[in-house]
Amino acid sequence: MKKIKKNLVVLSIFAVLMMFSFNVYAQEKEMVNINTATVKELVQLKGVGNQYAQKIVEYRETNGSFQKPEDIKNVQGIGQKTWEMNKGVIVIK
Repeated sequence: MKKIKKNLVVLSIFAVLMMFSFNVYAQEKEMVNINTATVKELVQLKGVGNQYAQKIVEYRETNGSFQKPEDIKNVQGIGQKTWEMNKGVIVIK
């Protein structure tokens, strides 16, 4: 009986840790719609600071909406490396 209780405690702790881990992972993977994101939202992208975020907004205002996520590479200063770091979170809607 003690062994069953011990196993239940271990499983409960494991379940709580898994739920916490999933929540942290979900927060880290918040999607960024580059057609509507503000400068504040764009700086959440890896390798994108205020200057590049502003360039993304200006590019969008000048050229219209991005047609596909990888079009972000058309913004001066946003290259393949930045795209590779963020391609899993950049979306177009």
